[in-house]
Amino acid sequence: EVQGNKIIRLEEKPKNPKSDLAIVGAYLFDSKIFDACKAIQPSARGELEITHAIQWQIDQKIEVSASEITGWWKDTGRLEDMLQANRIVLDSLKVIPKNAKIDSQSSIESRVQFEEGVEIINSKVRGPCVLGKGVKVINSYIGPYTSLSAGVVIQDCQIEHSIVLNDSKILGLKYRVQDSLIGKGVLLEQKNSSPNSYQIMVGDNSEVFVL
Repeated sequence: EVQGNKIIRLEEKPKNPKSDLAIVGAYLFDSKIFDACKAIQPSARGELEITHAIQWQIDQKIEVSASEITGWWKDTGRLEDMLQANRIVLDSLKVIPKNAKIDSQSSIESRVQFEEGVEIINSKVRGPCVLGKGVKVINSYIGPYTSLSAGVVIQDCQIEHSIVLNDSKILGLKYRVQDSLIGKGVLLEQKNSSPNSYQIMVGDNSEVFVL
């Protein structure tokens, strides 16, 4: 709830919202935020809620103001939302000069943004997509709406409509990776050893779908 640009009350995920405004998650605090964090108690889910810290400041008569965003905004709390945001950003890509190391057996189609040190070997890259610093693509296919962060290695596999974060490796997978979000330092590798089995190490709240 606001009056002008001054916040008078806020509530975490209300059942009956008092306005059509939502917090977009961009904050600028001064040192009073530390007093607020010390004063509030963990919520029912065991976390110190940022909304409670802001509301504490309001209750202490500390002025808290807000600016309304008039452009597009996307909540990226779910995989499908993150992928949609990725598509929106990639759709805005301009044609970027090919400053990557690309061998004669490789092809680049549509809008692809390369950062420093990218290597493409015997592969096809079809944009829109972004390949971060030091990415290596070997004997592979990179399809549209794919973002590969710095240090990623893609070898002997196919991937599209996905996001892969820093220093992850995807090696020799039998099936195409798509509609996926892969975190930092992850290794996805096809093993052809006997007996046939899955060897998996994943963190909290992960989701793995296996063919």
